[in-house]
Amino acid sequence: MAEEGSDRDLDPSKIAVIREVYDSENAYETFELELERALEAGCSIIVVEPSKLGDETARWIAVGNCLHKTAVLSGIGAIAIGLVWTDRPYVCTPLGALSLLCTGLYTISWQFDPCVQYQVERDPRRLSKFPLLGVLASASPVVLVRRDNSRRKILHTSVSLIAAAFCAWRLYDAYK
Repeated sequence: MAEEGSDRDLDPSKIAVIREVYDSENAYETFELELERALEAGCSIIVVEPSKLGDETARWIAVGNCLHKTAVLSGIGAIAIGLVWTDRPYVCTPLGALSLLCTGLYTISWQFDPCVQYQVERDPRRLSKFPLLGVLASASPVVLVRRDNSRRKILHTSVSLIAAAFCAWRLYDAYK
């Protein structure tokens, strides 16, 4: 188990625990630093006890997930609408633009953030497999699980680029 204070303890195969210990007036900054170190070390599981930090991290991950899903769904919608309404190219264009916008925001804001590699684990069955969770100070810690997201990035980038190119082609074809 990774404890605070030592870089060698932040091994990727281990669990990092950000404990809620208020031992100074800068405790919150210490929590943030510990979380950042655990994310950069690529720990397989990170348990965040401080509720404020856990909630902020979970929201940040949720916004990234929302941008990803919006990019994929609007891109697919743009292509589908463009194929159905061939005589109205302007109908699919807003969805294609939304897909491209979401992919751009995701790329700028989340691409290089180490938090993008993690998802919040909420499944009680999976959480019950972590015996460590029974001995934590916090009743409801946020559990972050490292997941490979390379396919996900390729998916939303590809769908967005294809949708944007398809919409541009449809507009060019309609107005040439």
